[in-house]
Amino acid sequence: MKMKKNLLLAAITLAVASNAHSGNAYGNGSSVDAIPAHQKENPWFTAGEANVADKVFSRFPKAKNVILFVGDGMGVSTVTAARILEGQLKGMSGEENNLSFDTFPYTGMAKTYNVDAQTPDSAGTMTAMMSGVKTDVGVIGVDEDIVRGDCSTVAGNELVTALELAEIAGKSTGVISTARITHATPAATYAKSADRNWEDISDMPAEAIEQGCEDIASQLVGFEQNLKSRFPSAKRIDGLEVVLGGGRRHFLPKDPNYNSPDAMSSTEGDRTDGRDLISEWQAAYPQGEYVFDQAGFDTIDPEYTERVFGLFNESHMQYEADRENDIAGEPSVAEMTEKSIRLLDNNDRGFFLMVESGRIDHGHHAGSAYNALTDTIAFSDAVRAAVESVDMSETLIIVTADHSHVFTIAGYPKRGNPILGKVVRVGSDEPALASDGMPYTTVGYMNGLGFRDLGDETNADATYRLPAATGRVDLSAVNTEASGYHQESLVPLGSETHAGEDVAIYGKGPGGHLVSGTNEQSVIFHVMNRSARLEKKAEKQLNKRRWLPWWRR
Repeated sequence: MKMKKNLLLAAITLAVASNAHSGNAYGNGSSVDAIPAHQKENPWFTAGEANVADKVFSRFPKAKNVILFVGDGMGVSTVTAARILEGQLKGMSGEENNLSFDTFPYTGMAKTYNVDAQTPDSAGTMTAMMSGVKTDVGVIGVDEDIVRGDCSTVAGNELVTALELAEIAGKSTGVISTARITHATPAATYAKSADRNWEDISDMPAEAIEQGCEDIASQLVGFEQNLKSRFPSAKRIDGLEVVLGGGRRHFLPKDPNYNSPDAMSSTEGDRTDGRDLISEWQAAYPQGEYVFDQAGFDTIDPEYTERVFGLFNESHMQYEADRENDIAGEPSVAEMTEKSIRLLDNNDRGFFLMVESGRIDHGHHAGSAYNALTDTIAFSDAVRAAVESVDMSETLIIVTADHSHVFTIAGYPKRGNPILGKVVRVGSDEPALASDGMPYTTVGYMNGLGFRDLGDETNADATYRLPAATGRVDLSAVNTEASGYHQESLVPLGSETHAGEDVAIYGKGPGGHLVSGTNEQSVIFHVMNRSARLEKKAEKQLNKRRWLPWWRR
């Protein structure tokens, strides 16, 4: 018996020594960190932690679930105008109306600038929200030490996101976007890239491919394995349960034989490496469901479906106003949100879901207030659907924007004047005239392609067929409330631009009070992390088996 005991002790000693030599955290007494030192020691990160700590004046219930809603380009003027438009569509004057998130109990502001830019882009801003670290324009999931477009600078500068922490912690995870699912905002939840434009391998320079950088679409399909390779001690990582959006072209080979039934191009796919990432996803998750149209989406039973991958368009999904014209039909952002929550909440540990309304941004870039505002209203419907689908006592919902646009509301219109109409002042029934003797609209743009009178066109992108308009236009006989009307702009450009002012943050549920005040945008990560204890739960899983005997590991 004594000899057996000695042999057992010797074996344990050998195993511990072997583990310690190999750096195994289970064997050498050290713990595995969920967030790397370079991220935790980053000044943006430490400042965000301190900001949130200052607001924790007492213990508060912790969130089991987190939903982050991002209205891409949804600045304060967009929220105001959408609120009025929705109210007027209901037959109200409009100003007294509230969007769903207007009634959230907590509101703060976020400074949106990137480390290297006064007016930001979506890659840098969403990286800040997801990681707690501000970074440069055009890069995804990496800190400011990156050099955009230089693959060799990625290694060592990667950031862990809130979604990744939730995945490590064993929560279900999901990403929804009305843009391409590989576009900057959704990509910042799961990818690390030196350039936001590397959506598939055909978008990458040869040098980056040779150096081993992976395109964003490939990172999405390989998310589970990539995360496991970075955190080998994590046992609950099982991949994204929900991926819904556009962007099929980045997942398919550049070969018409792979076209989807509703392909709009003669060759739908863009990939030059021959990979069919949709088939790869299906092989990796045989119990999952891939869908590409409304009919397929409608057949998904969230109570009995393990996971879903939906790519509803070759590029971006349709504008809300244009969805009826989709060849095969597309679900609304509210429908995607409601069904996703029902699927994700099958996990007793909770879930993390990011929902982006990406086409608000595109409507503004096209100079179409109609499309930007109707997509904002659809976004509000999605927030309402979420509130009605979850237990708010255990769910933190944050609604915000990544940046704003150069979109204005002006001209002294009277109460109830159509928000998309011409300015009519108090005491008058006729449009007010500018100094040039012509009427003008309440909403307009500082820059962009400018005036268009496209009638009942519901696709704002139709404007790109025409050159930028310059100078004023007589609007006397123009219906400025029509879906195809695009507002005048002051500075003619090929596309309207982002703006640099602060955007609003709305909070509801456990930890919602932490969004108050004016904050660096990176504080949003810390609100989610503190409220749902994402880092702590992730580290608990990473180190859970640390002290088990070697023969039980």
